[in-house]
Amino acid sequence: MSIRSALLPRLILASSSPYRRALLERLRIPFEVAAPSLDETPHPGEAPAATALRLAEAKARAVAARATDTPDAPGTAGMLVIGSDQVATFDGRQIGKPGGHEAALAQLKEMRGRTVEFHSALTLFDAARDVVQIEDVVTRVRFRDLPQEELEAYLLAETPYDVAGSAKAEGLGIALVDAIDSDDPTALVGLPLIALTRMLRTAGYPLFGTARGVQ
Repeated sequence: MSIRSALLPRLILASSSPYRRALLERLRIPFEVAAPSLDETPHPGEAPAATALRLAEAKARAVAARATDTPDAPGTAGMLVIGSDQVATFDGRQIGKPGGHEAALAQLKEMRGRTVEFHSALTLFDAARDVVQIEDVVTRVRFRDLPQEELEAYLLAETPYDVAGSAKAEGLGIALVDAIDSDDPTALVGLPLIALTRMLRTAGYPLFGTARGVQ
């Protein structure tokens, strides 16, 4: 039986992020999108990496639990759910999404000339087997020491208020950055594709020759 005719697992991205969806589309494999619904507040005293890993798995499991209430898509074999979460940390504390201009400006001013660590946690949950693959991909970003007027101009142009750390590296935010240290260039955007393709291979999902497109 050819790869093209083999039954594929139902693949679901547990995220409402357009950035993660765009990244997954690069792989040209069929997938669905479902937004998880859960409290993403860090636990008291929880380390940034632990928060990201916990939420990545929780998102995948939450979406899988909802998806099992409906029949699998026709012509599928099982279900794989991708969960991802990113936590930025600076001076030992977590940095969240700013939500507005003033909070974003305060974040960027504080990070000028400093290094911020981003934990991009990834989960691939095989719901049929109850098997979880999970990994934390760490990216270290050194920010340029820019004057406030340039930070203001960046924020007005990009409005990155839904991004942890206020620096949208896939857009104009790259101009804020002096250096990036990571094993995976896609991790900073929110979905580490190198780790994901490794997980998909381990789960037996064929990456080449499958049906194209997004459902």
